[in-house]
Order: sequence, then structure tokens, then C-alpha cells
Amino acid sequence: MSNIGLGDGSQTVSLVVLAAMLTASAMGVVLLQNVVYAAFLLGATFISVAGLYLLLNADFVAAAQVLIYVGAVNILILFAIMLVNKRQDYQDVKYGALRSVVTGVVCLGLFGLLGATVISTNWAVTPTIAKLPSTMVVIGQHFFSDYLLPFELASILLLVSLIGAIVLARRELVPDVVKVGQVDEDSLELLEKPKEQLVASK
Repeated sequence: MSNIGLGDGSQTVSLVVLAAMLTASAMGVVLLQNVVYAAFLLGATFISVAGLYLLLNADFVAAAQVLIYVGAVNILILFAIMLVNKRQDYQDVKYGALRSVVTGVVCLGLFGLLGATVISTNWAVTPTIAKLPSTMVVIGQHFFSDYLLPFELASILLLVSLIGAIVLARRELVPDVVKVGQVDEDSLELLEKPKEQLVASK
């Protein structure tokens, strides 16, 4: 067990609750047919993993798990699902039942292998664990001393990628006055000029 200022009983209860939440949400992501619910459960899975990182004294990894996976990746998945909003019935897959059986057997085999590994491994558990300094302080010191140049290069690369995405997604709207009746009021498409006309006008 890790030393996070909690008693042994509190650590055990927290571990059991987080493991149960992680297992239930992960099963929901796999089994639910509604992609919106699956995306929300994916966020719960990421939060459960962040809680497990906290129990291991990995505070920086837990914060990165919440900020990057829950705050960025999962939100992007939800936006993509809601913006596309394409409702289509699932079609029957050929040999679908056989594939499900094979998948179940493989998953049970992996679960048994992991369980046997956990039971047979002699884990180095000590009754007392020395209190470790915050990983955020150590990583911050390395970022701004030993790895300052790669850190700044990565920041510049991300900024260039962001600017490139904005340029590619930018639309040239039609500046001309459009008469009423020429555009369908129910249409959600943005008016834009073809690229040939834009090049000619410039």
C-alpha cells in the first residue's frame, strides 16, 4: 500500500471502490450500444484510473489523466458524437455469434493469466513506506532545467499544429448580398465561395 496519509482501512476501501467503478464503467463502454452513454462511461473509467494513480502517490500522472484524457480526449469524443449525430441501425455481422464466443474465450484467458500472475508473483510489500516528495515538484524541476529545450520545442510544435488546423478549417464566407428566397431557411450549410473563385478574386 502507498503512503498518502490514509489509514490501511481507508486505503483498502478506496481501492475496492475504485476497482469496482473502473470495472463497471469499462464493461459499460464495451457492452452499451448507445455511444453517448459509452462516452460518458469512458470518462468515468479515466477518473477511476486517476484515483488509482493517487493511491500510488503518482499525483502528476493522476492530474494529467484527468486533464488530458477526461478534459480533452473524452470531451472531443463527445463533441464528435453529438456533431455527427448520425443515427444508423446496426447491421448483422456475419458469424457474429462465433466472433462473440471467440472474444469471450480470449478475454477469459487473459483474465485468468493476469489473475495467475498476480497470485504467483512475490510482491515486495513493506509495512512502512517512506514518504516521497511530490512528483509534480520533481517533474517541474526537470522540465525547466534538464529538459527545457525539448519542452519548448514541443510547445512550439503544438502551436504550429493548432495554427495549421485553424487555417485548414477556415471558411471563406460569401460577402455578396444574398436575396431572400435564394437560400433555404432550413439549410444549415454555410455559404462559401469555391476555391477557384477565391483564387481569381485575389
